[in-house]
Amino acid sequence: QVQLVESGGDLVQAGGSLTLYCEASGSISGITTMGWHRQAPGKQRESVAFISSGRATIYADSVKGRFTISRDDAKNTVYLQMNSLKPEDTAVYYCNARRRRLGGSIDYWGQGTQVTVSS
Repeated sequence: QVQLVESGGDLVQAGGSLTLYCEASGSISGITTMGWHRQAPGKQRESVAFISSGRATIYADSVKGRFTISRDDAKNTVYLQMNSLKPEDTAVYYCNARRRRLGGSIDYWGQGTQVTVSS
């Protein structure tokens, strides 16, 4: 089992910056890709950014150039640096980790952290 705990969500003004943190614990040795996803009220969860074990990254078009995902394996932590925040970024942000296991992979999710961007 893998446990993911997000933190760093806050209320910020448009144009501001925020850093989200996700610390993994438990059976973390098989974790490959980690990512951030978000869900706004009344909408489905959407992918924001991914980072592989090799540090390759993928971003949603809506956040390219503004958000940066990174990971520190020594700290078992993945980060999401968010700059130039927009009201449209308001959502609950969830951390995700994919772990390899016999026969396939399993996805784990954190509890989420609220990001609110005011106008």
